[in-house]
Amino acid sequence: MPNSEYIYQSKPDSMNYQSLIAKIEQGSIKIPQFQRKFVWSIEETAGLLDSILKGYPIGSFIIWKTNERLRSVRNIGEMSFPDTPAGDMVQYVLDGQQRMTSLYVALKGAKIINESGNEVDYSNIYIDLSAKTDEQIVLTDTKGHNEKDIISIVSLLNSGYKVYQQYPDYGEKIDKYRISFQTYQYATIEVENAPIDIATEIFTRINVGGKSLTLFEIMVAKTYDEEKQFDLSEKYDELIDKLSNIGYETISSSTVLQSVSVCLAKDCTKKRILKLKKESFIEKWDDVISAFESAVDYFRSFYRIPVSQILPYDSLLVPFTYYFYNHKDKPVGEQQKLLQDYFWRCIINQRFSSASESKLTQDIERIDKILAEEQLDYEESVDVSPESIKSRGSFSVGSAYIKGLLCILAYQQPKSFIDNSLVTIDNSWLKIATSKNYHHFFPKAYMKKNQPDVPEWLVNHIANITIVDDFLNKRSIRDRAPSKYIGEYQATNNDLASSLKSHLIGDPETSGINNNDYMTFFNQRLEALSNELKDRLILTNTDKT
Repeated sequence: MPNSEYIYQSKPDSMNYQSLIAKIEQGSIKIPQFQRKFVWSIEETAGLLDSILKGYPIGSFIIWKTNERLRSVRNIGEMSFPDTPAGDMVQYVLDGQQRMTSLYVALKGAKIINESGNEVDYSNIYIDLSAKTDEQIVLTDTKGHNEKDIISIVSLLNSGYKVYQQYPDYGEKIDKYRISFQTYQYATIEVENAPIDIATEIFTRINVGGKSLTLFEIMVAKTYDEEKQFDLSEKYDELIDKLSNIGYETISSSTVLQSVSVCLAKDCTKKRILKLKKESFIEKWDDVISAFESAVDYFRSFYRIPVSQILPYDSLLVPFTYYFYNHKDKPVGEQQKLLQDYFWRCIINQRFSSASESKLTQDIERIDKILAEEQLDYEESVDVSPESIKSRGSFSVGSAYIKGLLCILAYQQPKSFIDNSLVTIDNSWLKIATSKNYHHFFPKAYMKKNQPDVPEWLVNHIANITIVDDFLNKRSIRDRAPSKYIGEYQATNNDLASSLKSHLIGDPETSGINNNDYMTFFNQRLEALSNELKDRLILTNTDKT
């Protein structure tokens, strides 16, 4: 990158009121999209103007001069400004947006809608002509002041000779204050022709709130193209709207960016994403998103992962997007087996719990081998034995490993114990471990009271979790013994065996249910989960089953 070879020397400068207003209205000065919205109150704006009248420094405006055209906020208040003239460099405000916007709306007397949806009239800022230099000169509340001593800033700057007739005792002060506004030198620091990652790094470092820009915010700015009607923020929102219809609305923007990057560059590190060319990004967007949607469809259909909340890693969509970008059809035969083996090894070994960017980049080579139907070698073996599931199975929805086992349960398309109807699985149900849709088959309250010798962690375990509907858990099962509530369902559900099987639970007589034998039930369920994992892997001599 250029920034590895050059140091971007900033250049101090200044501009007066007329120059500032002209540059805004001509479209030369823009606010980049990654800047937050204008949030200063009218009182804060009045304080800024008071400092200017007293000649106090108000800080520098840091300007990024560049030929890049980014997504920018084109409206300040209710006023629209033209595009930057063709051939001119755009001057993006990296620091000082709140101050600059305050100056403009106050000196022009604009009306704007604040974050609460209320209109704020910035023409209601006044100067107390009777105030001394060490007192507050600029006001927003004129109660208690003589109206003959009060003049609005808009009137002070724009009224002609009549203003002297209206304020005969303050002609000298009016001239002084008008000149103060018009001649005040607003300090600027220009950073010229720096690439966007340098500009956003500068913004991040000087941002008073300390909020670092996300990679997505940077790429929204970098890839914006008005002529091609490409706005990454809007494109992502459109994608999420579409995914929300199928229960995958929790997919992060970083996952989408990584998917684009691996398809274009076989690399999804932040450094590489920032190097992606705008033209290629826009040109290939639709193709990548089509592949991304194919990956989501594959997760839903073949792996039967109904919602994104239990997807162990969003990151898994990245290599699968790369696969479908290079292979338009569904995988079959050897490719299908190799992909499934890769998928579950990533989950069992919690591959993307750290350093996911570099691991994803490494895994693109694995997907290339799968596309060529070559057997993969994995340095790390997997352990899918019941003993391993027992030791790692403490129930927590934040664990990728547990989410993987929930995917196994969801794959069975669990049915209601009451009537054998399919249980609806929804993201909003499954966000927290205390959700009523996560049912402890042997209820925790029952176990604490009746089998206190069983450790709590063995009760709050994935092997004791079933996915049920809300009604069943809250009103029917509650804290009763499995023998009681399952016994009741046997009388009403003629196909209870099928219902239990859909939860990887065996016959009530032999699985410990009828005599409330928790450890028999627990161990049989561990065995069932273990077998399900074995069926999904291409096991080697180093793997433990």
